[in-house]
Amino acid sequence: MGQDIKDLLKNDQLHIQKGLPDEHEARFLQWLEEALPIVSPNKTTKKGSFFNFKVAAAVIILVTIGALMFQQLQEKAQVTNTTIVDTETNNKKSSSLKSLGDISPDLKKIEDYYVANINYELTQVEVSQAGKQLFDSYMEKLSQLNEEQKVLQQELTDIGPNEQTINAMIDNLQFRLKLLYQLKEKLNELKQSENEV
Repeated sequence: MGQDIKDLLKNDQLHIQKGLPDEHEARFLQWLEEALPIVSPNKTTKKGSFFNFKVAAAVIILVTIGALMFQQLQEKAQVTNTTIVDTETNNKKSSSLKSLGDISPDLKKIEDYYVANINYELTQVEVSQAGKQLFDSYMEKLSQLNEEQKVLQQELTDIGPNEQTINAMIDNLQFRLKLLYQLKEKLNELKQSENEV
């Protein structure tokens, strides 16, 4: 026969514990420390310094690759007797010109990306005797674009950074890279047509 739970609670026949045992909080804190130990600051600084070494190594690798590509570009320019960059300009004038990297680190990354790819593509171009005239015409276009880039840099230095100048400089870099892709494609087509004959 069922009893009403209210009657049971009123009669206090059940032993209901009011509150927690005294040792409960101490045991819980001990269990918590074992499950989730507090990390000492020394471990985080070691991981942070290791991360800094990784970043430094990556920067060194990128600088080395850039230097090697620049060296190969110089050798390639000497072989073809074409100048890609006018070396007769005053160092004072060129050092005072601003580039995208002088404006912000993000723009420097963009500029470095395109410059590295342009240099890499120039080192990968294989020019045959039949493709020399085509190569020279593309190098002339690249030289013109390089001069336009200098004009944009002068504008950036004189007027200061603005959206139109920055976009024009990025477009110039993109166009130079596209031009090199087109050159490689045309030279490959020429090479294939020579092989078919």
